[in-house]
Amino acid sequence: MTTRRCSPVRLAITALVLAAAGTACTPVGSGRAPGTPKTATTASPQAQPYDPSRFAPQVVAHARQAGVSARLLMAILYNEAYKPHDPEWERAWQRTKPDAAFGIANMHKAAFDQTKRGRDFADRDWHELPDDRDLAIKAAAWYLHDLGRQLPTQRSGSLSRDELLALGYNTGAGNMRAFARGTAPGPQAQTYLDRLHNNGTRAQQALQHT
Repeated sequence: MTTRRCSPVRLAITALVLAAAGTACTPVGSGRAPGTPKTATTASPQAQPYDPSRFAPQVVAHARQAGVSARLLMAILYNEAYKPHDPEWERAWQRTKPDAAFGIANMHKAAFDQTKRGRDFADRDWHELPDDRDLAIKAAAWYLHDLGRQLPTQRSGSLSRDELLALGYNTGAGNMRAFARGTAPGPQAQTYLDRLHNNGTRAQQALQHT
């Protein structure tokens, strides 16, 4: 993500709405949008608990098909679990923030529409992501695949391929390529990467049961 914004008003709102989510600051980037809708509590007063580990079989299957790391994909799902992934809640958020992301992988419309081209889900619509978690995982896997094709052949710095892909997922392909050329991640990107590392163990444990 390129920035992380938390105004006092947003902090107050999200403290009430997202107490169970454990965060009052939503990141901004390729898969995220800031702000929490005031209508969210009425649209979905009791969002269903969400645990990415429930989707380990889908993660393994789609990661294999896309040629990406299942552990990376699962860790990203944990990174993106900072808000309730309830369909009604997500749509309430999107009505307030039209550029908000959809689905458990927090994908924006432009990224989804670009990723689906020429693939077996080309006829699917971005608005289906909140209801179809398998589709959300598939799209995220192929987005990571596409990011991998944009990595430069010659890279410098200490970041691994999967770390670069995660940063690309969060901050966009242009920033990913800059990191691959040796540019150090900024504080927000580093925070995302640190969370990815922390979630790596959880991701591996989730995948062990598949």
